[in-house]
Amino acid sequence: QVQLVESGGGLVQAGGSLRLSCAASGSFSRFNVMAWYRQAPGKQREFVARIDTAGITNYADSVKGRFTISRDDARNTVYLQMNSLKPEDTAGYYCNRFIKNVPWGQGTQVTVSS
Repeated sequence: QVQLVESGGGLVQAGGSLRLSCAASGSFSRFNVMAWYRQAPGKQREFVARIDTAGITNYADSVKGRFTISRDDARNTVYLQMNSLKPEDTAGYYCNRFIKNVPWGQGTQVTVSS
């Protein structure tokens, strides 16, 4: 069974930066379109960004220009560089295969203070 382990979250002031990592077991991430999602308290999980196997990326309008998704297939890891963070970015962040999700990992919490 695929395991996804997210890390890199934390508490940061508005305007700050964080880099999230998602380590996938085996070579799962290498052959799939991978995405980051987030879920704030009391809200549904929402799409943040995705990257396909050719490195083509797509972002939610709310993070476009501030977040960058990337992948290192040699390390079976997907990253999310988050810059110019805002309080509304506060959420649990999760990675998964895009659309055809596998079991979710524990996520990593990002808290942005104003």
